[in-house]
Amino acid sequence: MTQKILLAWSGGKDSALALYEIKKRPDLEIVSLITTITEDYDRISMHGVRRVLLESQAESLGIPLYKIFISKSSSDEEYGHKMKEMLTRFSSLGVSSVVFGDIFLEDLRKFREKQLSKVGMKGIFPLWKKNTLELAHAFINLGFRAIVTSTDSKVLHRKFVGREIDEKFLAQIPPSVDPCGENGEFHTFVFSGPIFKKRLLFRVGEVVLRENRFYYCDLEPVLAA
Repeated sequence: MTQKILLAWSGGKDSALALYEIKKRPDLEIVSLITTITEDYDRISMHGVRRVLLESQAESLGIPLYKIFISKSSSDEEYGHKMKEMLTRFSSLGVSSVVFGDIFLEDLRKFREKQLSKVGMKGIFPLWKKNTLELAHAFINLGFRAIVTSTDSKVLHRKFVGREIDEKFLAQIPPSVDPCGENGEFHTFVFSGPIFKKRLLFRVGEVVLRENRFYYCDLEPVLAA
């Protein structure tokens, strides 16, 4: 029997790898991608990518997209309320689980599972406990392409913002930085790969510093000729 699921989509490499793994399973039917958007900026929360590029990703993937809008100063209560509202809606449509691209953060997994249990749903973690360096290399070898959209300046220099994830990038990041940025060292935007129907077009724009800590690289959509 096919199980209806949602996939937490950040637009980055880990959620792309999670989707790649899930697509191998005929017993799972992806009803929708779900993405949190900071409405004040109209961008993907944490990643800082414009909503229009997110929508282009979903179109190229051929999967419906459900957007959860939160304020820039969103509290845990607001976030929890919006998530429960969304999960309740999909639960009524027969969705039983949500897929996440988390790799090793135990507290985050427990938080997600607690939120899901409130509406009788479960979490699926296809990348859980896998070696992050091996995952990063696999991402590149599978033909995925992604660009770094933000970095935490406390652990990763500004020069890495706006760079593509490739073997050179992995070789140059400090040893203290997780190859998948699992501790929040950096975030990415995937623009091509085996799960996409077509490559997404954009140009690298301005780099800005927010909260005196996080560098964000603006990605400006480019229309196909």
